[in-house]
Amino acid sequence: MATNFSPMSSNSSQSGPSHAGSDQEKREREWHGVTGGVTQMCKTLEPKSWIQKVMEQAIDTPRRWINLSDVQPVAVLAIQRYLLEDDPRDQLSRLTNYCFDVTISDGVYQEKCFLDPNLNFLVYNNILKVGKEVIISRVLCLYNERRVRQEILWIAKLLCGGNMEAISVETPFRNRAQKMKPERPLRGVKSHYLALWNNEDPYGDIWLTNKQAEEINVKSMKIISLSNLEITWTNRCYFPALLVRILHKSKLQYYGKPNKNVIEPYQAFLDVADSSGMVSVVMWNSLCPEWYKCLNVGSVLLLRDYSVKQSYPMKKPLIPVDAQMKLISTIEICLNLQQPQTNIHMIPENQVKSQWGLPKLTHQFVTRAELNDLPDKYLCDIVGILVYVGRVQRIRKKEKREDFWTFRWLHAVDQTSQEPFIVKLFSTSQPDIFENLYPMTYFICTQLKIMKNSEQEPKLLYLITTNDSRISITDPKDQPCAHDAKVKNFIHWVKGKRWSEEMKNTVFGGYYPYPQVPETFSKYSSSVKVESLLIATSEVRKTIENLQYREQKRIAIQGIITAIKYFPHRGATQSTSASETLQHADLPSRAAGGDNESLESGHGHHYEKGEPVSPWSSPCASTIPSLSKKMGAQKDADASLITVPQPEMSSKAKENKAGQESTSNHSSGKSRECLNEKWESPLWREMKSHLIDHLHYSYVYPESIPRKFVLQHKNFLSQQYNLQSSIYSPPEEGCTQFKNIKTASNLGHFEVTILGLNHEIAIDVAFMPMYCSKDVHEAQIDKLLSSMNSSCVFPPEATDDKPEDQRVLAGDIIKAVTELNKAHVISIVDICNLGDNKIEVCLHKIYTPENICE
Repeated sequence: MATNFSPMSSNSSQSGPSHAGSDQEKREREWHGVTGGVTQMCKTLEPKSWIQKVMEQAIDTPRRWINLSDVQPVAVLAIQRYLLEDDPRDQLSRLTNYCFDVTISDGVYQEKCFLDPNLNFLVYNNILKVGKEVIISRVLCLYNERRVRQEILWIAKLLCGGNMEAISVETPFRNRAQKMKPERPLRGVKSHYLALWNNEDPYGDIWLTNKQAEEINVKSMKIISLSNLEITWTNRCYFPALLVRILHKSKLQYYGKPNKNVIEPYQAFLDVADSSGMVSVVMWNSLCPEWYKCLNVGSVLLLRDYSVKQSYPMKKPLIPVDAQMKLISTIEICLNLQQPQTNIHMIPENQVKSQWGLPKLTHQFVTRAELNDLPDKYLCDIVGILVYVGRVQRIRKKEKREDFWTFRWLHAVDQTSQEPFIVKLFSTSQPDIFENLYPMTYFICTQLKIMKNSEQEPKLLYLITTNDSRISITDPKDQPCAHDAKVKNFIHWVKGKRWSEEMKNTVFGGYYPYPQVPETFSKYSSSVKVESLLIATSEVRKTIENLQYREQKRIAIQGIITAIKYFPHRGATQSTSASETLQHADLPSRAAGGDNESLESGHGHHYEKGEPVSPWSSPCASTIPSLSKKMGAQKDADASLITVPQPEMSSKAKENKAGQESTSNHSSGKSRECLNEKWESPLWREMKSHLIDHLHYSYVYPESIPRKFVLQHKNFLSQQYNLQSSIYSPPEEGCTQFKNIKTASNLGHFEVTILGLNHEIAIDVAFMPMYCSKDVHEAQIDKLLSSMNSSCVFPPEATDDKPEDQRVLAGDIIKAVTELNKAHVISIVDICNLGDNKIEVCLHKIYTPENICE
């Protein structure tokens, strides 16, 4: 049942709750138990704000915790992150670097609240997110004494519910100061919010885009060349103006720390040049929000009132665009709003004079056919059409830190090869482009680095972004690179190509097993830069619990493969009914501490300050009792494509279930045989009832499945495979679901059981074979043991659901696994926290005893 958060009518009082009699209060209490969440009051009654009532209760007793007896579901409209500066008077600043402000709505008012840092893990694991329904039951009022009328509602205990279907964003703020622009965090003196999931992307209204190029008379100005400045800078008190062109622009660097008293701690590097040479320019602090988004590669600048200093020894090397250009690496130009206050002017390209001698932009475009012959670490530019866009994932910059890089995998094709460019695209501080990548769009990316290893099998070849990479998805003919010969050839090829057939093979999202790992474990271990390469089975649970939302990690586990089960794609067999699939599709992993009994009974869990909770200590706070059916409906619908393995049953229960299935199953014999493809070793039958712990991570979630790209579902797919937004936006009408979009692979998946060498702990993981451009049987028959890291996710031509192919594939893979009976193997496993207590654990490669050592 949809929940409507209706804005307050124009004739309603905004000064606070009405003071109706006990009959009205009784009626309101009765509404609280109605499925649908926030009460939509009768039009004849003046709406009553639960937020206003709570604030009136808390405002006169600051710093005093209040347990709320009258609670009401509210909607989450925004979650915003910021750095809390170090304050010796504030114990909170010693607990965490980052804090969150959460904007809620009760249908009458919005309120921006401070989330207790003990509840940060709810955001880190994407349990608390925009569009969610929550119940808040413990708060206090805190004043920010640095600002006028800044009382803060501090949330210390809450219960997370399900996703709301309809929320109005038009409700006014109770405290009008909270809607003032630019937005400012509730606590501390920082002037801005950070992007929710990384520190590189510009976020919020402090980042200006309105700077325009302006005509300026440079004839009357004294201009100094870069080479002359290099020679004379130490003897000058005043520096004449510089007239330069931007050749490279870096992504943003955020250097904020709790103990740094800098309001906007950013820096960005620009490589600029004139006729005499090329030098680095560093743009500092508050100048970045003012100018960063306005400056582009190719822009011509007039710089005045800058400073010059000796170049930092560890600074990145300059990248020449011309072999004849002089690289000035001994100095760097500093731009700042103070000491002195820099003046920056952009000059329109049509006003640039040839006598200025400014260099033209040059590129190093390579075709896919040329890529194979280029050396490792070579820098290049590419242009192509996107045919695969992966989901956005994150990796930590440093262990035990809260800072992350965000990235996604891409495939792009050009006219020179059947093989795609494979690109690992990290955020380039262009979120408006990064978050709007989808198949069948142009893709131009500069300053990519080739990652190549021809000595390993399978050979490694992909591209990765650098600090200076820039991306574009607009038509190449409208770009400065349009004059390049290779770009011209690409444009000509695109015009003559019929794309309707090509679009059928485009893919979006899902688990992507890349980069490939070498053929032997010794080569793999030499290529991985980690202190501890192998993880004991007893440490797997902790490793998974420490993952944050969309954090991806690859680990190596020693063990024995003791069981394997095959679960076919549902489109190929109807032996598993939709109702059976839906019944178990929404269960959290038992290894994650999910209490299935409490989940099924509809008992929720409150998260509160000071409570020794883990993100996995309860079955996802998604079970507000009166709303449990509504909240599970959306997840069940989304999971309907996936056949989820059943929890372990006793032998007697299995016999009973088998009898029931044989009676009720009306599918063909082939389908029945396909479903029953499995193997258990004698060791597993002996040991599985004596385990200390059995970790179940073989569930395959809809987010793990690559989907065929359909243009009409573009927005839905982009939303699912991008990171969770920090600001709620209403869904489009006729909301799509995963079940309406075909999967890119019909091969089903396997559940593989790995028993630890000490026979104490076992872990179930998923293995998802991927299509490649070869015949299904040939490509997959030995995939589990040797080539499990296919670099392609495209379905072969004319591949429909073929149960016989799936049955042959399953039988061959299971037969290969049985030959590993009692063998000690090393399994390479990819783990990813999909958020909302959903953990993806996929088997990537098995090193057998023969290829563990060379």
